[in-house]
Amino acid sequence: MLLDGDEWRAMFRGIQLEAWRLETLPQYLMPQEAAEIDAFRAGKRVDPLTYSSAYTEDLKQLRGEGKRKGRVHVVTRPLSEYLRFEFSRYYAPHVAAGEDIRILDVTGRENPLQGVRDFWLFDRSTVVLMHYEGDGKQISRELFTGDTAPYIEAQRTAEAEAVPFLEYVNE
Repeated sequence: MLLDGDEWRAMFRGIQLEAWRLETLPQYLMPQEAAEIDAFRAGKRVDPLTYSSAYTEDLKQLRGEGKRKGRVHVVTRPLSEYLRFEFSRYYAPHVAAGEDIRILDVTGRENPLQGVRDFWLFDRSTVVLMHYEGDGKQISRELFTGDTAPYIEAQRTAEAEAVPFLEYVNE
């Protein structure tokens, strides 16, 4: 079953404990980010401590409710322009708002998640597969109906092998 619109938003509204994401691509092409990428290219930066958006407000609310949102992004260096943008524009403010973002840098080492594609895991029981074209343009989101154990194991591996975002960028 493909998820879009209200069905997709309902996945986040229904979180009981946790929403977690694995990101594996060096670039995601999202049309709504075009102006922000242009601003990044022009040298405009955001202050992660004062930045506010619907997403950061949602993160604060989730944290206040004792819920968790997290992700691990698998990267290789040198970082793509998109990743440098994402780190400064989104990750830094999202961490400040309470999201547990970690980076799994596989430069010069074996990727422990080789072959695992992007997905969301909701409450360790529901998986949504994220489908992308080769350039990072999203094709669809698909509710997975099989065994979730491999995705739970991928989350465990990713979190064990990754470092917290702020630690990674400060190295």
